[in-house]
Amino acid sequence: MRMLRPSHAHSVFSATLVLMASTLLSGIFGLLRNMYIAWLFGKGMEADAFMAAFQLPDMIAYFLVGGAASITFVTILTRYRDAGHEEEGKRSLSVILTTMYLVLGGAIVLGEIFAPYYVRWWFNGFDAKKAELCVHLTRILLPAQLFFFAGGVFGAVLLVRKQFNVQAVAPLIYNLGTIVGGLLLVKHFGVSSLAIGTVAGAFCGPFLLNAVFARRAGTHYRPILDWQDKGLREWVRLSLPLMAGVSLVTADSWIITHFASSTNGAISLMTYAKRLFTAPMAVLAQAAGAASMPFFASLWSKGRRFEFATAVADSVSRVACLGLLAASAMAALGEPLVSLLFTGGRFSVADARECAGYFAVFSISLFFWSAQAIYSRAFYAAGNTFAPMAAGTVITVISLPVYAAFYRWYGAMGLAFASDIGIALQTLTIAGLLHRRHMVSLASLDYREIGRCVLAAVASGVAAWAIFSWLGGMIIHAWGTHLPAHSRWTDLAVLIAGTVLWGGSAVWILQKAGSALPKVMMKRLGLA
Repeated sequence: MRMLRPSHAHSVFSATLVLMASTLLSGIFGLLRNMYIAWLFGKGMEADAFMAAFQLPDMIAYFLVGGAASITFVTILTRYRDAGHEEEGKRSLSVILTTMYLVLGGAIVLGEIFAPYYVRWWFNGFDAKKAELCVHLTRILLPAQLFFFAGGVFGAVLLVRKQFNVQAVAPLIYNLGTIVGGLLLVKHFGVSSLAIGTVAGAFCGPFLLNAVFARRAGTHYRPILDWQDKGLREWVRLSLPLMAGVSLVTADSWIITHFASSTNGAISLMTYAKRLFTAPMAVLAQAAGAASMPFFASLWSKGRRFEFATAVADSVSRVACLGLLAASAMAALGEPLVSLLFTGGRFSVADARECAGYFAVFSISLFFWSAQAIYSRAFYAAGNTFAPMAAGTVITVISLPVYAAFYRWYGAMGLAFASDIGIALQTLTIAGLLHRRHMVSLASLDYREIGRCVLAAVASGVAAWAIFSWLGGMIIHAWGTHLPAHSRWTDLAVLIAGTVLWGGSAVWILQKAGSALPKVMMKRLGLA
């Protein structure tokens, strides 16, 4: 229970467990939020407009603060702390916050003014009514970026101290804000209630919670403007590449919504699928990456290059293995899962089937998303933000015609395949850069274990898909007219049977192939 104290200093493994549990709970809250939105608005105009309304706020935050305030600030504060100059780091925090309040605040004001022009340009497939609603929702959501930025900076103070519990709780409060806003205000404000709840959640969770516990840790914010501050200059140096470039990790959703705006309902359906896909991705990639970042930064700053390279390679091998296994289950059982969760209200069976198709295609690339999160943080921990962002920008530019071509050839489904291709290129490019710079060797990955997981993933995925196809037909045949073909009971029965078969076959194949993964996981979880 001591691990649950906000001030508890974690190890890499305990931090990963805490953040994985947090992202899992946050994913559950996010899933409930998306189920509620789907039930109320389906794939209609309101859902499309609400999903699209996040794009301009996200772009402003990305290009003004690099979309990664906590990542760059962890590197800076770690250096101050290791050098014994922690008070200088606290002063730099105040300088950076004051400066960016002015810069980001001014950008938000401009965003409020020019939102109509942006929406008509980026979402050129929207009709006048949908565009007007999107502008209204965008204006409500814009101020939340101030809370995210400040929360990220205060959160970095806790991360440097290896205190991860507040980071675990903050996203739960954020997601809860959207849900509560919808439940309390939807009758009066319609879909706008979701945007209002989102802003309230951003204030109470990412901002207020981090600010309170950073203050308890001895960090006191004071409004200071000092253009000569060394910490500010270092933060600008690290953040400029993130501001000037663009990574496909972020741009993927922007590009998808741009093209999908020409197909009614495609934005909402693909967003439902992507957010459902993001839950296991966050557990594997974001949690492991966030937990590893302070430890990578500490190893690099102390000149322990071999330990740094080994830690990164081991982390990538683990998340790639788990990503491959999870992807096989998700792709095989996506249809009963989506149908079970979303069907109802204004979300039809046909909508669920289409959404499940997007979900299955997105799932194929899960292990690439997981691996790139670790590789990117290896660069950030070493204080190099230019190389990954330069590579990411090139990959994004190269990928644009791929998205356009696949959308032209295969419609909205083509965008999902283009997303997989793009993230694969991004991951392989960043891994290659680390290898060429002699930071993390590609040869140090555990290819044998990855190969065993590929074998287990393919075989167990095929088995799960087979049970899904066979059992679904058997239930319908046996119960006939007494049970609707697409009832939740049918979906639940198929999903349980398929998951049990998938898990059993995956573990059996891994054990027969000589994998240590099952024993390691059982031991780490205290089950063996």
